[in-house]
Amino acid sequence: LKFSDAALIELRRHRMGMVFQNFALLPHLNVLENIAFPLGIQGQDRPTREKRAREVIELVGLRGREHFYPRELSGGQQQRVGIARSLATKPEIWFLDEPFSALDPLIRREMQDELMRLQTMLHKTIVFITHDFDEAIRLADRIAIMKDGEVIQIGTPEQLVVNPATDYVAEFTRDVDRAKVISARSLMRACAGAEHGGVVAPDAKISSFSADIVSAGKPFAVVNGTGKPIGEVTPQAVIDLLAGIERSGANA
Repeated sequence: LKFSDAALIELRRHRMGMVFQNFALLPHLNVLENIAFPLGIQGQDRPTREKRAREVIELVGLRGREHFYPRELSGGQQQRVGIARSLATKPEIWFLDEPFSALDPLIRREMQDELMRLQTMLHKTIVFITHDFDEAIRLADRIAIMKDGEVIQIGTPEQLVVNPATDYVAEFTRDVDRAKVISARSLMRACAGAEHGGVVAPDAKISSFSADIVSAGKPFAVVNGTGKPIGEVTPQAVIDLLAGIERSGANA
């Protein structure tokens, strides 16, 4: 696809929201003014843009700080301003360029939670850039791994971990906590007729029931939406996964 300069400007102003790594707030503007700034670029009048700015201030939990300046805010609060500003224009595509990498781990996790909360409300198409694969696993439905400027594999977190397309992807995902990524569906075998100690959904992550299945000492049935067993996961398969023992095919 090719865009003229004018078309690209139009896309960025009206259809794309951008959140930057370094916050990129204007220091001489307060929270309300920073968030309303892109609406002014669009030519909206002051009452309209301030009304919209107050709506997104409420959305990101910054009510009461409308007249604070960036220097008076914590890092997490500054990034909330950046998020609110990017949403002010009601973008179709939300582009986040390593937005939390400058935050300490506790605030970073808090902002990840905030992003997921907003997504459940807004249902935006999000492109999230990160070098942290654990962050990608936590946030993404699908992940694209790039090397030397090229996308070398696209898939769900589970697909990338279970079936890496290249040695680079395998190395990239090597230290991932597999129990948080791999589902019962990937680890199940055909039911062998043994008594089951519990039931799990096919998409349930191993980490969500690993303690229970090991404690029960019996296989757990994997059931579909109607409650019909479609396979089972054994305690030994879970123990092997937690221990990092590779298994070929379905568990035995």
